[in-house]
Amino acid sequence: MDNEKNFFGMDFMTDSNVQMVNPQSLAFVGDAVYSLFIRSHFCLVSTARSRSLHKFSTDFVKATAQSKALDDIYDSLTEEEQGVAKRARNTKVNTMSKNAKMLEYKKSTAFEALLGYLYLCGKIERLNEILNLAVKNFGEE
Repeated sequence: MDNEKNFFGMDFMTDSNVQMVNPQSLAFVGDAVYSLFIRSHFCLVSTARSRSLHKFSTDFVKATAQSKALDDIYDSLTEEEQGVAKRARNTKVNTMSKNAKMLEYKKSTAFEALLGYLYLCGKIERLNEILNLAVKNFGEE
């Protein structure tokens, strides 16, 4: 991806460079990407005030919802994407969400790391596919 830049004007990373990034750092970026996607979505489809928008968005970005999202999309992921998610899921964690079980927390970290990976590599079309797949079945049993 020569000379391509993200919307902040920074160069995208190569796949091999992103593979060297700590999975927790990928999750850190992915968390921001997902939060921005969800917040933007609700701003575009709702006339609610910011307090309500915040409540709507937190239902999507909490660890339990992200864990379910990963489960829902996992079979749609490429082998490479599954590898990124597995590496992040299996990373030793020193913190824990107070409202999620350990497995849910690890899966949500894997989901966020996948999003961070796709964003940092500049795979924006694929990132949009994954984001839309992830929220498609939200709330369905």
